[in-house]
Amino acid sequence: MGKVIEKVKVTNLFDPKKSIEVEAVIDTGATMLVLPQNIINELNLRKMREVKVRYANSKTEIKPIYGIVTVEMCGRAGEFNVLAEPEGAQPLVGQIILEQLDLIVDPSTRKVIPNPRSPEMPMVEILMATPPNSGHAVRLHSPKPIRASHTRNTLSASLKRMMRNNT
Repeated sequence: MGKVIEKVKVTNLFDPKKSIEVEAVIDTGATMLVLPQNIINELNLRKMREVKVRYANSKTEIKPIYGIVTVEMCGRAGEFNVLAEPEGAQPLVGQIILEQLDLIVDPSTRKVIPNPRSPEMPMVEILMATPPNSGHAVRLHSPKPIRASHTRNTLSASLKRMMRNNT
């Protein structure tokens, strides 16, 4: 597919005056947003923790995580943490940012575009059988349905009955 590079606006969530536009490599094999330390300093971000990073060559290092920033690209925005690399490193946008903003890489144009299934706004996928409070029965390995509208006590009593019946 080749290298994909996009303009990305990065803003300190807690100090919106601290903002910068960078050209970032879009790397679907990477996880998160990566910025060089000099840009992190310019944005005045706060160090939050450290994580172990594994690079493509299998080398591992402990790296600091800073936050929180708003990332804007392709007309969409979201809040993220940032992994720091040494000064001069290429900014990089990883898969988590693409997924949360519901953006995809078009391999034919080497451009990042909004997901065609939801062009007007990001779509978030929630993997559950039915939406809460939908009135649909939810089965918990029980011969009787338990409705989402049950109170906590009723649900607790239903779970206790199921446990007794299964033993």
